[in-house]
Amino acid sequence: MMEYATIALVLAALPALLGTINLLRQPRLRDGDVPPPGALVSILVPARNEAANIGACIAAALASRGVAVEVVVADDGSDDGTGGIVAGIAARDARVRLIGVPPLPPGWTGKVHACACLAEAARGTHLLFIDADVRLAPGAAAAMAAHAAARDIALVSGVPRQRIGSPGEALTVPMINLLMLGYLPGGGRAVSRQVGMAAACGQLILCAAAAYRAVGGHAAVRATLHDGLALARAVRAAGHRTEVVDGAPLATCRMYRGFAEAWGGFMKNAREGMATPLGLPVWTLLLAGAHLWPWALLPEWQAVLALVLVFGLRAAVTWRAREPWWTVPLHPLTMLVALAIQWSALALWLMGRPAGWKGRAYPATKAA
Repeated sequence: MMEYATIALVLAALPALLGTINLLRQPRLRDGDVPPPGALVSILVPARNEAANIGACIAAALASRGVAVEVVVADDGSDDGTGGIVAGIAARDARVRLIGVPPLPPGWTGKVHACACLAEAARGTHLLFIDADVRLAPGAAAAMAAHAAARDIALVSGVPRQRIGSPGEALTVPMINLLMLGYLPGGGRAVSRQVGMAAACGQLILCAAAAYRAVGGHAAVRATLHDGLALARAVRAAGHRTEVVDGAPLATCRMYRGFAEAWGGFMKNAREGMATPLGLPVWTLLLAGAHLWPWALLPEWQAVLALVLVFGLRAAVTWRAREPWWTVPLHPLTMLVALAIQWSALALWLMGRPAGWKGRAYPATKAA
């Protein structure tokens, strides 16, 4: 038992150490930073059946200060009145434009295609892609553009502050920040040029327009469902710098409502993340060994210390991400659910089941 407890302690200490480093070094943008003269941030919103979200999303984007903005919304085949809402806002504010999205070409996924259409229509020096459920802070567009220009970074991203309104969301959503901060060497910072260490959150991505177009934009990642990660890697592969910053002060988002919706959303992305035949057993060892196994090894002191470390990491990440404190005690269940999602996604891939989202189905992607 003692030997096993020691192994669990080592597995817990690794993310605790890496997470501490990433939390201390994660860039935090300053409200009031000024982009270069002449900067125009195109705030680009792909929208498919987002009538409940799109009005508030545009209102927050139009409240941006410190930089000129335009807001372009792509109505991607909505049948819930999304386009009419945007058209009404555009009639009152010339900074807003509505574009349609042509039928989905073969080999493309829906959101990626809509983002490519948005980029073609954009006029800005910087392209800020956000989801319709994201609410930008007033200084976010200016701060991200200023950070990108001052440090010659082609892509800046961050995880918005996640609004969690149900236990089902609490059992899924907090894993985003925990994995990025606790298990990604460098935390996505621009200090690393390694393509495999690139990261981004598809809810909030700013690209320098020239660099975006030079690497082929979203066309370079047309088949992906995990658009943020794929785009960041494509940008790095072309020799440009990318960086993940603290996104909690920049925007808020309620990405899912309830457990079923969250399960489906994370299943979609799992196939291009951890849920691969070679990778998932390793990830299971790392995650279950650190966060779940120590419970079975109590009362060994190494197991107690391992749990102190993993809960300390989770609490620190929760504090930085500004997520609800009541989600922290649920951490073991959150980890169990995360692994269940990954293994379920892998099983479906092995059975050849297509991935789907927003009423569309896509062929199962090849896993490594």
